[in-house]
Amino acid sequence: MRKFFLVLLLPLFLAACGAEPIWAPDAEVARANYRFDGPTKLTLFTVINNRSNSGAHSALMINASQRVIFDPAGTWKHHSIPERNDVQYGITPRVLEYYVDYHARTTYRVVMQEIEVSPAVAEMALRLVQANGAVPKAYCARSLSSILRQLPGFESIKVTFFPKRIMRDFAKIPGVKERVIYDNDDDDHSALLTAQNQVAAPVN
Repeated sequence: MRKFFLVLLLPLFLAACGAEPIWAPDAEVARANYRFDGPTKLTLFTVINNRSNSGAHSALMINASQRVIFDPAGTWKHHSIPERNDVQYGITPRVLEYYVDYHARTTYRVVMQEIEVSPAVAEMALRLVQANGAVPKAYCARSLSSILRQLPGFESIKVTFFPKRIMRDFAKIPGVKERVIYDNDDDDHSALLTAQNQVAAPVN
């Protein structure tokens, strides 16, 4: 009898663990191609709940031959930004502002940690996120940490389900710079209030 119920419930478990694939057409991806005029770089985003201080989401911006955001199991969408399985293309400065402002609010802050990497490492990161596939809900940190630790210089990052654990490991890598972004939704203009540090500080 137990086996019978397991067989009945198996499709539900598989559906819950699945991820919805999204695949923008080639023309849209090509049209959105954007490379930031600066050094090749990785930027880790960690969204933190201001009330509980717990990590809520992890994402990674990659500036390689083009700039993309790997937003695993993310909810941010924009009509002008093509997506392929959690990889968002065409991350111009204005789009980046939209992305950060979407996540930063009175109840959440965004920690941005960036580090310059070689063009080869940046391109490797780009290929890894493009090949990763759509990520199931609640697996954002798990998928992102698995990708990061494959990169030369990032092997110390532990595979985890917790965004703040990635943030702490990332902060220990030499050369990381950090800034914390708050959004005061009480203001009519919803201005971004940014506190910047040259070196990433320890996080509880």
